[in-house]
Amino acid sequence: MNKNVYILGELNVDMILKGRDVVPEWNKEKLLDSFDIVLGSSSAITASGLSGLGLNVYMVSVVGDDQLGHFCIDQLRERGVDTRYVTIDKTLKTGVTVSLSTEKDRALLTYMGAIPHLRPEHLPKELFTAADHIHFGSYFLQEDMRTHWLQVFKEASAANIGTSFDTGWDIHEQWYPDLISELLEYTTFFIPSEDELMRIYPAEQLDEALVQLPVKRNIVAVKRGSKGAVMLDRQGNRTWGEPFPVTPIDTTGAGDSFNAGLIYRYLTGGDSREMLDFACACGALATLRIGGASAAPSVEEVRSFMKGR
Repeated sequence: MNKNVYILGELNVDMILKGRDVVPEWNKEKLLDSFDIVLGSSSAITASGLSGLGLNVYMVSVVGDDQLGHFCIDQLRERGVDTRYVTIDKTLKTGVTVSLSTEKDRALLTYMGAIPHLRPEHLPKELFTAADHIHFGSYFLQEDMRTHWLQVFKEASAANIGTSFDTGWDIHEQWYPDLISELLEYTTFFIPSEDELMRIYPAEQLDEALVQLPVKRNIVAVKRGSKGAVMLDRQGNRTWGEPFPVTPIDTTGAGDSFNAGLIYRYLTGGDSREMLDFACACGALATLRIGGASAAPSVEEVRSFMKGR
């Protein structure tokens, strides 16, 4: 398939520490089951997933001129992602996330480094003529682009280019509901998690958050982890995506792999049910490997997995 997807986002290394009890305690040592250093970041995991599914994927990002930055670039290339638009900045260090991971969930500790420093001048000039779809991850971490996404998505919309974004967690607890609501008018797919959505639009229950979404918006797909997902179309009609039963090894990047599946199925013409089922399958498969960007499945592997539900 000759669809071109441009991922505008952050790059960092994930250091994944896995065990039954990964909660640190002062003056106490604990043993882990495993330790891995892998390509991280929401945007890179989505890029790797889309490349594995057969799309032409271009990563637009910034890394430091250090061992970890070159590791990120090499890992993307190994996964078939085009890195010509990754800027190496000698004044920055590449970001690092430490993931304390159990079978059920994970906690993240992040050194930002180059993560927040993608800026409009880093975007390729041909973006709005070459792209079929534009996606970015980690809305809250990409601080230098926060006030520029609206213009990017307006131009993409005017050029009939699909758009999507994922928020991630806001470590500063600002959540920016007004900026996000304004951006949704030009966003083809808004893809938050359930917890994130209920922080952006303060609510105790998912339904309470959904009714606060702006009238001028397109499709919203909410990731619910082991409970599956739900999609709202422009008219507010809901489609529920059922989870795939798995025994997770590592949940890192499951939501970003969901993003990849959703974008792929959208670009190949799936309806709401097909998009959600395929995306949920991609998310479930991601929990069966260490690191969200490792060994991204092919379309055939995803379909085979779906048959075994």
